[in-house]
Amino acid sequence: MASNVAEIAVRWRDGLVFDAGPAGRPPVVVDGDSAVATSPIELLLVAAATCSAADVVTILEKQRVALRALEVSLRGTRREEHPRRVTALHFVFTIAGDGADESKARRAIDLSFEKYCSVVASLAGDIPVSYDVALR
Repeated sequence: MASNVAEIAVRWRDGLVFDAGPAGRPPVVVDGDSAVATSPIELLLVAAATCSAADVVTILEKQRVALRALEVSLRGTRREEHPRRVTALHFVFTIAGDGADESKARRAIDLSFEKYCSVVASLAGDIPVSYDVALR
């Protein structure tokens, strides 16, 4: 069972560049200027997309879909003024697999957003989340 506590450490490198991650694992490089590495807001989008993608893979497998490929792109809209928080998320799921259809894909995505994805659930409740599905 997963712990109910997540813990990471951040170590400053130079400028706005940091190493971050849990102890004992390779660090992720984070760049506040987005010049040499992924920015904090981009990491938030990565976290939301991969959290949901993991749910969708698991749910599709339970629906007996023989998944061949899953790609997720995510666009986060941000406020112009500070704090420049995310105000909307739009996902595009591209799914290929034997037995995959739009109904199964939408059911898996809806379950992820409504019940399972802890990252999306951790974001402010007033952020609209939308998505499109493409089957290959």
